[in-house]
Amino acid sequence: MSERAGIDARGERSGRRSSGRSSGRPARRPDPGRRDHIIDACLDVIAADGVAGTSHRRVAAAADVPLGSMTYHFDGMDDLLRAAFTRFSVTVATRFQQRMDAATTPAQARRAVVDLIVRDVFADRRDLVLTLELYTLAARRPDFRQLTDAWMSRSRAALGRHFTPETTRRLDALIEGLTIHRALGAGPDEASVVAAVARLTGEDGPDAPGPTGGAVPARR
Repeated sequence: MSERAGIDARGERSGRRSSGRSSGRPARRPDPGRRDHIIDACLDVIAADGVAGTSHRRVAAAADVPLGSMTYHFDGMDDLLRAAFTRFSVTVATRFQQRMDAATTPAQARRAVVDLIVRDVFADRRDLVLTLELYTLAARRPDFRQLTDAWMSRSRAALGRHFTPETTRRLDALIEGLTIHRALGAGPDEASVVAAVARLTGEDGPDAPGPTGGAVPARR
């Protein structure tokens, strides 16, 4: 009887110790959006360390998730990179399309192109770094080029709703080049961008978009 009581007593003491340990550990809350959270964290790591410096361990630490969550949600690093860059490219392409879709006149369409170059495409340094990292990866890895191809096709389609095919190709190249140059601090000012867009679209007279969205004063 006393032996059983002793066993019971030890069991109670053991239970109390176990309860004490678990009470000191924060409970992990359910995280149904964990995969999305990991993708966002991956983009942050790429922006900070580049693709070459991105690993499952670093992304897991940035997302504050167990390392095992990486292989649970993604089939390796390529799968994670593809998901991250897909999200980024779709976000930027959507911003591009929305800017062009808001234009209802030729003058507004030209002004929209100017705003894309000086304000939208690289909204901040993070966007610039992620874009260049994706371009570099796609240049080295043909299997990632479908992401850049889809991004560029969507941008050209948005431009093509306002301009001829030839003008669309020229504007696409202009946007690509000037946004990178401006983001690196070597590009032209806004007035020069306005003039370049006007020349490419054949509108360098009074209907060309001015630096604030209005018309450029007629030349005398």
